[in-house]
Amino acid sequence: MSGREGGKKKPLKQPKKEQKDLDDDEMAFKQKQKDDQKAMKEAAQKAAQKGPMGNLLD
Repeated sequence: MSGREGGKKKPLKQPKKEQKDLDDDEMAFKQKQKDDQKAMKEAAQKAAQKGPMGNLLD
């Protein structure tokens, strides 16, 4: 290869993101999102165990 080098180039370094201070509303919102995500994950896990018609047989 005489002109261009093949392969993946190293990406440019990204500046570090600043840690912003969160107020009470943002903290509560993030906690609610985390709880909702956990509930959805548990519900999906429960649904996967029973199968598509599992709720009719209970």
